[in-house]
Amino acid sequence: MGSESRPVRAAIDIGSNTIHLVVARCWPDHLDILADELDLTRLGESVNASGVISEEKTQQALLVIAHYMALAERLGAETILLIATEAIRRASNRDSFLQRIEQHTGLPVALISGEAEAVLTFYGATYELYRAGHAPLDLGVVDLGGGSTELVTAHDGQITWRISLPIGSGWLLDRYLPSDPPTYQERASARAFLQDYLRNLTIPLYPPVLVATGGSANSLWLLAERAFGLAASQRSLSADELAHCEGLLAALPASEIAERYGQPYKRARILPAGALILRALLARLGLDQLLISPHGIREGALLAYERFGSTWLSEIERQGAINDRSQEQQTDKLARQETFLAYGRRLLTERLEKMLSWRRLLLKEADEEAIHKMRVASRRLRAALDAYRGYLDPSAFKKVYRRVKKTAALLGAVRDSDVMLLSLRTLLTEASADERPALLWLLAVLEEQRDLQVSALEEHLRELDSEALRSQLAACFAGEEC
Repeated sequence: MGSESRPVRAAIDIGSNTIHLVVARCWPDHLDILADELDLTRLGESVNASGVISEEKTQQALLVIAHYMALAERLGAETILLIATEAIRRASNRDSFLQRIEQHTGLPVALISGEAEAVLTFYGATYELYRAGHAPLDLGVVDLGGGSTELVTAHDGQITWRISLPIGSGWLLDRYLPSDPPTYQERASARAFLQDYLRNLTIPLYPPVLVATGGSANSLWLLAERAFGLAASQRSLSADELAHCEGLLAALPASEIAERYGQPYKRARILPAGALILRALLARLGLDQLLISPHGIREGALLAYERFGSTWLSEIERQGAINDRSQEQQTDKLARQETFLAYGRRLLTERLEKMLSWRRLLLKEADEEAIHKMRVASRRLRAALDAYRGYLDPSAFKKVYRRVKKTAALLGAVRDSDVMLLSLRTLLTEASADERPALLWLLAVLEEQRDLQVSALEEHLRELDSEALRSQLAACFAGEEC
């Protein structure tokens, strides 16, 4: 190929979780990687907490970028591209942050749109597949970042649809998974949020193959390789393997994951969120496996520069705009327009109404199915309330939460009795003559207990003021910002 004659270029991606460097000899359709390094700076952590990139994070970023530029220059890079993505777009002080980088480096920083991010990610994640002739006619690419997730579908190498979702592994961790390891309730809340959120996504064509890229996806693959003995040549993860990763990450703190499986502590802390997002996406797309690509936006930028030269960014933005216009009617309005709190208001309202709809049926007849359905609805509402606890008016939240918690407890007591009664009745059909009297006595006790529980539940439901509950929920969002 005459590789020595090819130009050496570098790309530095300033993202939500990481600052990532790739240095490579470049062809329009191929890269010979000379260096690939990342630092878990977690700029998005600061943005999620305060809306700005803190001075501490800024100083960390400047040091990492200076180190990477020096490395790129030692390797002979004649071009260095600086790219800033989702966390920087969201920061209210992004202009001053970018200006400081430009002052320190003497280079411009390309603050790219979500559309351009998706296009570059597609180029980077798939170029090896296309070059080897292994790419299927239709495929999808997901780039799981810290503050956003890019999803792209393509046909015969051409992007047909893309979206930038404002949820990433760092974002989910900061809002839903504060414990280390995450508790069952935290994971259930995060899972419920993802299922509801992705259900609203309009995907015109479900890809038969999904390629995952990004630090979390690659770290999960590395965890599965080391923990479960995956072959090093198996660059894929099944839904079951992701579930095993999730279970392991729920059982051990990040420090132990880091020590046992060679993961940086900061990355190990983020991985539970990454596993939840990837599993939710697989379920939404009806797939049972991910292909894992070690490449992404940085490689995409280098390929784009080699194809289009100094106009690479405007060409990529143009491609993103064309895709945007072609899918205008299909774009998921929730992901693009709804704020976190606006979505929470809608989610909690929907779940409250679902619970109240079963209340009306239960007041007519307290049958087992209605009790079970209302219990599920109350638990889902409580999980959503738990997720938004820190963002709502404390006084109004306590009033709503108390009522929902009591409702769920009364429903749970009746449901538990129903399960025990069903089990005893099954035992009774198989019991010997000597065993039957004791079982019949226990059945009678449990049936009497259930009657008392149903009476308490019905009294509570009659006294439950639906309109007051709706008003209290609305008051939780009194200070909502859109």
